[in-house]
Amino acid sequence: MGTIDQNALDKLHYVTELTECIKVKSCNSKDEDDSFHFSRFFPAFVWTVRDFILELKLDGHPITENEYLEHALQLRPGYGAKVQKYNFPRQCIRSYFPSRKCFVFERPVSCVEKLRKLEEVSENELETSFVKQAKEFCHYVFETAKTKTLHGGHNVTGTLLGNLAVTYVDAIRSGAVPCLENAVVALAQIENSAAVRQAHEHYMKEMERLVKFPTATIEEFSELHAVCGKEAIQVFMNRSFKDDDRTHQGELMRVINLSYENFRQKNEQESANLCTKVITDVSKTLEERITMGYYSKSGGYRCFIEDQEKMIKDYKASIVKGIKLEDVLNDFLKEKEIIAQTILLADNTLTEKEKQIEAERIKAEATQQEMKVMEKNQEALQQMVVDQERSYQENVQQLMEKMEVDRGKLLEEQKRVLAQKLKEQETLLKSGFDEQADRMEAQIRDLRRDLDQTQSSSWLSDALDALGTVATCFLPGIVGKGIGLATKLFSRLF
Repeated sequence: MGTIDQNALDKLHYVTELTECIKVKSCNSKDEDDSFHFSRFFPAFVWTVRDFILELKLDGHPITENEYLEHALQLRPGYGAKVQKYNFPRQCIRSYFPSRKCFVFERPVSCVEKLRKLEEVSENELETSFVKQAKEFCHYVFETAKTKTLHGGHNVTGTLLGNLAVTYVDAIRSGAVPCLENAVVALAQIENSAAVRQAHEHYMKEMERLVKFPTATIEEFSELHAVCGKEAIQVFMNRSFKDDDRTHQGELMRVINLSYENFRQKNEQESANLCTKVITDVSKTLEERITMGYYSKSGGYRCFIEDQEKMIKDYKASIVKGIKLEDVLNDFLKEKEIIAQTILLADNTLTEKEKQIEAERIKAEATQQEMKVMEKNQEALQQMVVDQERSYQENVQQLMEKMEVDRGKLLEEQKRVLAQKLKEQETLLKSGFDEQADRMEAQIRDLRRDLDQTQSSSWLSDALDALGTVATCFLPGIVGKGIGLATKLFSRLF
């Protein structure tokens, strides 16, 4: 309050204790400078000064609020105890918070009486300069300040923040020093598991909403599955982060594939039920005549065949949704084989030769009908493989898109940190702190190495390999094809 001076900086003693209260990595070496890592995790530093009484000038020249803050954080040369005490809080702020911002606020009202009852003062009574400063501050917070993110650029939602707080509190209660890296890993496990559940629930809900059982064709069912599966993967991608070994994405593939199989079986069963009902309705006349012995007469076999052929024609004409049309018809005809043979043998209008020829025809038609059923079942199996391949391709495609976005965020973060470090190093050199500037050189080299690694394509290749490995465990239809599909998509990108 008032100014940024040594007293104000001394009150920020917690900044100097950060390395004792929290650590970035679980296995830091003793000689490693943590400030390099802290700057990647910590947010921007904003210092607001209320009741500001100074004039923003330095050596007679006007300066900005930010320049005022940077001047207050300048280091003093020397190695004495007083100099080190003076520099220590400033050095911590400069190291841990390379992005810094300052806002100053004059008194909201000049009248002491109004100041005592400030909550009752209307906006029109506030000082014009204070209102302007407040608006600039609010604009920065609401429009310019960046959303809180985890390392890598993943935005922190309210749920994430709550889980993060629980993780830190649990660590503190256990007597351990909270570790940012471990907290992010633990948080990723919680959030990615939730992402799998949310994505799977979305798939189930949309399938139940869109699929009208039974579907007219296998292809219609597959198309709806593809639409719902694509949306489910998108739900997962929007929420998940740091799924480096693709375990959770693999789990999503597994549960969706299981649900797909259940829906597929339900679709077939509903089709079988519908076809059974239809064939029962259209075969009533045939069944009644069999029961009455209508065909046990001269020429009865020909009448039976004509009635059965008419029944089959009516059955196929009545079925709109016929995935199991041939299966149900095949079962029906099998049940009538013995009856047909009995009627055939009892028909004295046919010669033995004619009966023999007719028996061979019935056998051939039965074999042909069996072949139709086998072909339909083979088509269904082949469609299942196609669906699995398409699902895997969609997973690969969305993973590549997500990783491109994540890489862009990481590159932005790395470039920002590198630029800030270079600026800090330049400031130290200009101020004559060559030794401190030299110590930053190793950090800058590490940052540049990380930047080069992020810009390479090996990160994506590793991710696709991991996804291909888990996919072959959960999608048997793509065994031996997963790597090829991923490589094909990868080659389109690079």
